[in-house]
Amino acid sequence: MRDGSRVIIAEGGIPGDVVDVEIHKKKKGFFEGRIIGWKEYSKDRVQPFCSHFDSCGGCTWQNMAYPAQLRVKEKMVLDAMQRIGKVDIDEILPILPSTTTEYYRNRLDFAFSDKKWLSYDEVKINGFSGDAPGLGFHVHGRFDKVLDVSRCYHQPGPSNQIRLAIRDFALENNYPFFDIRNNSGFLRSLIIRNTLIGEVMVILIFFRNDEEAIKKTLDFIVKRFPKITSLYYVINPKPNDTVYDLEHHLYYGTADITEKLNGIAYKTGPKSFFQTNPKQAELLFKSAKSMAGLTGNEIVYDLYTGVGSIALYLAGSAKQVVGIETVEEAIEYAKNNAILNNISNVKFYAGDVKHILNDEFVAGHGKPDIIFTDPPRTGMEPAVVNKILELAPAKILYVSCNPATQARDLELMKDAYTVAAIQPVDMFPHTHHVENIALLVKS
Repeated sequence: MRDGSRVIIAEGGIPGDVVDVEIHKKKKGFFEGRIIGWKEYSKDRVQPFCSHFDSCGGCTWQNMAYPAQLRVKEKMVLDAMQRIGKVDIDEILPILPSTTTEYYRNRLDFAFSDKKWLSYDEVKINGFSGDAPGLGFHVHGRFDKVLDVSRCYHQPGPSNQIRLAIRDFALENNYPFFDIRNNSGFLRSLIIRNTLIGEVMVILIFFRNDEEAIKKTLDFIVKRFPKITSLYYVINPKPNDTVYDLEHHLYYGTADITEKLNGIAYKTGPKSFFQTNPKQAELLFKSAKSMAGLTGNEIVYDLYTGVGSIALYLAGSAKQVVGIETVEEAIEYAKNNAILNNISNVKFYAGDVKHILNDEFVAGHGKPDIIFTDPPRTGMEPAVVNKILELAPAKILYVSCNPATQARDLELMKDAYTVAAIQPVDMFPHTHHVENIALLVKS
């Protein structure tokens, strides 16, 4: 919402609400405040469908009608392009809505905590007091509190059933949940991954290596959910929750799970990144490929390729595709996925893009006609942007989950490239996140 030329952000409000706001924080370009009075409700306001909406910060736009969400996301992308990137856009394509707005995610990360968040009803009506264990999502602004989730609408079954069964088993056996303040406990976090073809991977992270309790817990999961595809466990005694640098022990099932998008099969492991909304990823890949206008004669570089998701999809329409990715495990999967799909005109390399993408590398693989880039939320490093400008491909397809950093990078390239088109894609309904594809054509 705006007050004159000032942007005011107030939690709980949506576009169209008329409210009184008490300002409590001033930041560069906007103010933060809390709503202290309601004058008029927006016509786009709807009743949230999740019972955890008031406490959980995962779907903060559930109180806004989905068409309104799409309009706001389109505006967010365009504002970033104009305000941050200061770029002219030849064609603005309408946002692609998600094919489903519930149970669309293929991965969720849950945290165990010895201090669950107590709701108003639990405290005032049921008389709960003190600390109680919970398994769910961290509460916004309270790193030590976890919202104990009874049902989450993000991920399809058996995600809810697995989470609740593990929680109840741990409580019955008096296994201590993690205490983040004192860095103690036993059960630390839980990751559940699934695919469109019905495969499920469960990764359980323990704080300490209690072999007897770990075996008992894992055996319970296998007995209760024998159809899960893959069960891993990790021991993480570190102060932080990052597990990518730790060994993942396969306890049951296969080492990986398989996803299938647009006719291409992708195997992914416990450390592999993959698009979180797979059905929408199919539309994203199709749109990017269509915007590129491949003829079959191009050399394509795919930067930040992951497990080769876009690279393998493009291969059938290009002369050669070269993928680069920082995570070595992801590149091994990319290579194996190429073999799995009988695709021979792709090559994959592990390493930092800014180091690999040098003159020697280009001389060995040919100068790219088109570059696809799908970097992390932080965007591309200046060295990578400069190298792309030096290579001067005819087209660049820039896919981003953060329009702000994307716009920042586009501004660095606007003297050499025209933004021919942008295509917003809604990958995450009921949240403020939005994906965007930008087609850059050499001026």
